[in-house]
Amino acid sequence: MISFILADLRRFWSGALAVVVLIALSIALSVTVTLQERAVRLGSARAAEKFDLLVGAAGSETQLALSAVFLQPAPLPLMEGAVLARLAGDPRVELAAPVGFGDSAYGFPIVGTTTSLISSLSPSLAQGLLFARLGEAVVGSDVTSSVGAEIKPMHGTAETGGETHTAIAYKVTGRMAPTGTAWDRAILVPIRAVWQLHGMHAQEHHDHDGDEVEQHGAGDQGDDHDHAHGHVDADAPLDEHFDAQTPGVPAVLVKPKTIADAYRLRQEYRTGTTLGVFPGEVLTRLYATLGDARSLLLAIALGTQGIVIAAIVLVTVMHVGSRRRQIGALRALGTPVRGIVGIVWGELFILFAAGIALGIALGYAAALVISARLAASTAVHLPVGFALDDAWLIGGFVAVAALISVVPAFSALRSSPAAALRA
Repeated sequence: MISFILADLRRFWSGALAVVVLIALSIALSVTVTLQERAVRLGSARAAEKFDLLVGAAGSETQLALSAVFLQPAPLPLMEGAVLARLAGDPRVELAAPVGFGDSAYGFPIVGTTTSLISSLSPSLAQGLLFARLGEAVVGSDVTSSVGAEIKPMHGTAETGGETHTAIAYKVTGRMAPTGTAWDRAILVPIRAVWQLHGMHAQEHHDHDGDEVEQHGAGDQGDDHDHAHGHVDADAPLDEHFDAQTPGVPAVLVKPKTIADAYRLRQEYRTGTTLGVFPGEVLTRLYATLGDARSLLLAIALGTQGIVIAAIVLVTVMHVGSRRRQIGALRALGTPVRGIVGIVWGELFILFAAGIALGIALGYAAALVISARLAASTAVHLPVGFALDDAWLIGGFVAVAALISVVPAFSALRSSPAAALRA
């Protein structure tokens, strides 16, 4: 029977190939959606594990998390520097690291922070040393600049018509080990250098007329190219002491000493002027939205598969009808009914099985490509892989294929052998 089925498939190989490709494409869509949603969820969760608590100015929790954890550019409001000083001196806090955004270089974001955050992200550097002066920088593992290179910061990005700063050129002193987070694509510099570069020497900033300038940038005042540029003493030694006169910052990454401390600090800094958030909680809400999108895409994929299966069954039934004489001859020669059913069922099920296998391979490959492209732009590692739950999905595909293949098989028995031979 198997040899007969294979011989028949070779005879109609072009049609068989078309059926396999159609099934594979419809299955690949479901597999890609499932694997990619899981990869994004796992990758983003692992990236956020390194950040226990975020404190920023009152505003959007989601935007604060996306900017501070994933370094997505956004005009975050600045909170008073006194908040940073309080957190740095709080006995419940193991680490309080400010982050200042707004500049970039060669397509990589420049982040003003402290050596303590670098040591937390990368306990041992892959190359070189931590910065010790205002004119030095440490780069992430994916940044192309090598140790010893000079980096000229740009206000904003080249895509948005950014302006290159002339007051300083950072010298790369070290490179972090890979972290699997967006910080692998970051250029880390002393936060005081960012403040001085943007003329931020105190909590209040004034323009030439003495009026207060609104602070809404991510590390600078956020106006166009007429904001004040400060002088930076690149050779000045590093000073990571913060007090009540510290300039404003868009966010502070906090590592509490205990879980209880984390919840207390989060509650204390959820006021009218500040916002304390757990990145994991923000991601959970985003996952809910992502899960809704996944359900919609899977519904579309299943609908597509239903249309494809209906078309294939219709074509197969027509194909079986065109072979009534051959089937009638087999029955006249004494081939049992189960043999006829087995031949017709086997041919279609083999096509379905081949399409499912090819679709799984195509879906996996597509998810790998998408994850690689996302990782290249975000530096967040997105693990693509199958889970035990996927066995139910694949088993469902196989079970449906087995049931659907029965329809053409029994349609071959509708007429008697004599009637089939006379057709």
